[in-house]
Amino acid sequence: MFITFEGSEGSGKTSQIPSLAEFLTQAGYPVLVTREPGGTPIGDQVREILSAFKNTAMLPRTEVLLFQASRAQLVDEVIRPCLARGGVVLCDRYADSTLAYQGYGYQLELGLLRQVIDFATGGLKPDLTLLLDMDVEEGLRRRANSGSLNRLDELGLAFYQRVRQGYFQLAQAEPHRWVVIDAGRPPEQVQEDIRRVILERLKDSS
Repeated sequence: MFITFEGSEGSGKTSQIPSLAEFLTQAGYPVLVTREPGGTPIGDQVREILSAFKNTAMLPRTEVLLFQASRAQLVDEVIRPCLARGGVVLCDRYADSTLAYQGYGYQLELGLLRQVIDFATGGLKPDLTLLLDMDVEEGLRRRANSGSLNRLDELGLAFYQRVRQGYFQLAQAEPHRWVVIDAGRPPEQVQEDIRRVILERLKDSS
C-alpha cells in the first residue's frame, strides 16, 4: 500500500512518520519510509538545490521541473520496487504537494501540472493520503521554532493560506483517497488518529 502525508509547513508530518513506521513494523507490516524531494542519491542532490537560500531567483516553473525530476527517480528506484514486494510505503509528501504549492500557491495552471506529474510518476497514485491540517500561522511559528528553515519557508502568509485551501479542494475532489486529520492537537492524539486510519485501510486491503 502506498500512503502519502501532506500538509503545510509545521504540520508535523516528518515527526509523526517515524513513530508510525515503528508501530506498523511491530505489527508485522514490511514498511519503507521515504520523502520528497529526495529519497534517492539523485533526489537528495535536487533537494539541496531546491532548499538553498542562495537560489531565491528560481522561477516557479524551474521549481516544478526539479520536483518532478526528483519524483521520477524516487518512483522508479524506490517506491515501485517496494510496492511490487508487497510493502507499505510511507512517503513524506508526493505529487499533491506540487498541486498545492505550485498550483494553488503560485497559481500555476493545474491541468498542465497534472500532465507533468503524470509523466514523472508514470501514473502512480497513492492508495491513501493523510492531510495533516492546522492553522497556517501556527504552523509557520512551529516551523520557525524548529530551526530548520529553507528557501520555501520565505514565501509569506498569503502563499501558505492558498496552499491550505488548495489541499482542502484536492481532498474534497477525491474523498475516497484523502483523510483530513487535525494536526493542531497534541502529537500523541494526532498519532493515535493516524494509526487508526491506516490500520483500517490495511485491514480492508488484505
